[in-house]
Amino acid sequence: MFTRGILPDLVYMETLYSPFSLVQMISIYVTLFLAARMDNERGAVSNCCLTIWWSILPFFWNKLPITYACYVAIFCLLTSIINPIFYVQYLHYGPSRDQAIAASAFSCITSVLYAINVACTWKYYKLKNIPCYEHTLPGLLKILESVVACVIFSFISNTSLYWPQPALKCCLAVYFTCFVRVAVAMLLKLSGWENRLPLRLPIFHLGQTMLSFLLYVSAMVLWPLYQFDEKLGGQPHWYSDMSFVDELTDYGCVWDQRLAVAILTAINLLMYVVDLVYWTLLVRGSDGLLPQ
Repeated sequence: MFTRGILPDLVYMETLYSPFSLVQMISIYVTLFLAARMDNERGAVSNCCLTIWWSILPFFWNKLPITYACYVAIFCLLTSIINPIFYVQYLHYGPSRDQAIAASAFSCITSVLYAINVACTWKYYKLKNIPCYEHTLPGLLKILESVVACVIFSFISNTSLYWPQPALKCCLAVYFTCFVRVAVAMLLKLSGWENRLPLRLPIFHLGQTMLSFLLYVSAMVLWPLYQFDEKLGGQPHWYSDMSFVDELTDYGCVWDQRLAVAILTAINLLMYVVDLVYWTLLVRGSDGLLPQ
């Protein structure tokens, strides 16, 4: 948690990084300009990437500079990967394709710039002995869990992935519930309100992580089962998905998006397993071995 005594250091850092922030701002604005110029030729996946780029316009949070920088670095990196794989490759050769490629390239540059920002901030915090939640295992896991959830949301914005299967709608509820849980946990930590909880902190996090783990286990079973099992109406192969032709210009290959959500669900489940093991060990008395 940041205290009043740390604020002068943050003001100094803001002054120090001002020229660097200008480069970051130029990079993200070029990305937005290139993506926005495509107008009606943008698909749903590209629109999601554009929304992410628009929402991360550079600014300096007085209390959460490194949290913001971590998210921007990861989100820009992911959009640099998602946009070419699920959208650019389906565009016809021409100005629109060139602009989409350039937007992805500048997004990658922005990711590198913010990654440098994160590394420099971590080093500065270490020199000044400033506590950094994002530099701990729980903090890093929370950031990664929320980022993976946001990428899942970008794919399930295509309602054809889960409509009208009730079981797949349950998976949506899982993704949203666990994302809210992670967001609440981070806000409690960064705002310093964790000490006001009626439970011991490790027990509180253990209970929340256990709930998310069980929910993701159910999603890991239901999503692949109803998406890829022919007996339940799924499509085991991409060539059996007619949307590969019908919806190519808007969503890309829908089967690829189904597979992406399944893989991302597995990744988040693994991170919840690590998170669960961490808090289990902490509750069992490993306070001297693991940082809180």
